[in-house]
Amino acid sequence: MDPSAEEKKPACGMTPAEYRSIFWRSFTIQGSWSFDKMMAYGFAYALEKPLRRIYPNDDDFYAALERHTETFNITPHVSPFVMTLAVAMEEEAAANPNFDVKAINNLKVGLMGPLSGIGDSFFWGTFRVIAAGIGISLASTGNIMGSLLYFALYTAIHFITKILAGKFGYKLGAQFLEKSEEEHLMERLSYGASILGMTVIGAMIATMVSLSTTLTFTLGGTETALQSIFDQIFPGLLPLAATFVCVWLFNKNVKTIYIVLGIFALSVLGCIVGIF
Repeated sequence: MDPSAEEKKPACGMTPAEYRSIFWRSFTIQGSWSFDKMMAYGFAYALEKPLRRIYPNDDDFYAALERHTETFNITPHVSPFVMTLAVAMEEEAAANPNFDVKAINNLKVGLMGPLSGIGDSFFWGTFRVIAAGIGISLASTGNIMGSLLYFALYTAIHFITKILAGKFGYKLGAQFLEKSEEEHLMERLSYGASILGMTVIGAMIATMVSLSTTLTFTLGGTETALQSIFDQIFPGLLPLAATFVCVWLFNKNVKTIYIVLGIFALSVLGCIVGIF
């Protein structure tokens, strides 16, 4: 065997130091949050050490880092699950030249919605409320332990979840990848994850993009609002059209900041002239 080829072969298996690195760095996942990439840069930062071990070559290492700067958003508490799962897939990509690296981001996008739905419900809507209720019951009596107990309970649940999520994500990823080649699971999961990801994005458009017009016209002596006609034909037509325009501009390599500034300018101008 060529000794140089042996040197290029990546070491397999996450080390305790890499688990600790992902655990602590996962707390900074929102440190560089942006409207276009969301948590992507924090995600890439958390994977830096295992990726360097997997890809000793600088070009491969930087390509892997760039791969993880695609838009990503998730409940921070469960993020280590996806991080270590991505590490397992990167190990397979480094070892198997036929591995489709696009499957890594497809799987990440597919997991964002389901895991965020679970994470938000449990952490923001359940654990935080329970911990706060216990703490408030003590604090209302003037006991300083109320605030400390709230912090301790919520932090303990947070830490334990991240530790277990990181361990389970890598274990699941390694076991899954062992069977995926012979059963063609990766192709099917990537396809399903892509559909799920597009569904999540579609839901985000419907719930987060708001646009309506105040224009009216008179027909047969009756004043009719143009927005009511749009709602009868296709509810959410204007937000969908605005989204498609933004996607078209983005595909034309228009910078995101220019698109945001353009939306702001058109919104102000539209309100002034009475369109919106």
